[in-house]
Parts: sequence; C-alpha cells; structure tokens
Amino acid sequence: MAYADKQIVCRDCSTSFTFTAGEQEFYANKGLMNEPSRCPSCRQARRSNRSSLEEMDGYVRYGNFASFGGKTPRQMHPAACADCGQMTEVPFQPRGDRPVYCSTCYNKIRPPRQEAPPPR
Repeated sequence: MAYADKQIVCRDCSTSFTFTAGEQEFYANKGLMNEPSRCPSCRQARRSNRSSLEEMDGYVRYGNFASFGGKTPRQMHPAACADCGQMTEVPFQPRGDRPVYCSTCYNKIRPPRQEAPPPR
C-alpha cells in the first residue's frame, strides 16, 4: 500500500502537523488502527506529565502489563501496607476487610513453607 503525507490538526493545541508516509507505514506494521490526534510536541508533553505524576504517587508502579512473562495484562491496585504503611501495588482490589502487606512485611509474617514428604 502506498502512503502519502497527511496534514492533521492537533486536538490539544489546534496546530497542523504532518503524519508522514513513514509514520503511517510504521503504524500499519504495528497494527495501530488510529492516526495520532496530538502533534509530536503535545504527545511528548503529555508523556512527561504522566510520568512525573506517577513518580509523585509515592509507590512503585509496575504498569498495566506487568504479569507472568508479560503474556497477559495485569491490573495493579495501590494499597498501603498494614504493617509499615508504605505504599505498594497488589494484583487485586483491596476490600478493606483484610490487611494488605508490602512484599517485605509479607515475607516476615508468612508461615514457613512445609517441606515435601520424602519419596518412598
């Protein structure tokens, strides 16, 4: 398929920017169906604003796609550790009726693993 440069109006700053043929081909190769709606400078500003907000939350954010081997999306939820009060993320929605622990505190209180019985 032949691509041609296309002029698009940014939804944030209303300036016109060029969606180049090379960018269109890249989007098609990645399976992206929608054209960009923001100019490159507004996209960069949005990205930097989003990352600075994540750093200010006070807890480590692993992202929506942290999972076993990266194969399935995993929704993470913020929670305060019931023992030390540190913010953490857990893969379940805390309900409030049971304590939630950060990994350090959980490792301190969890029961020791039982050894498997010896083979006969």
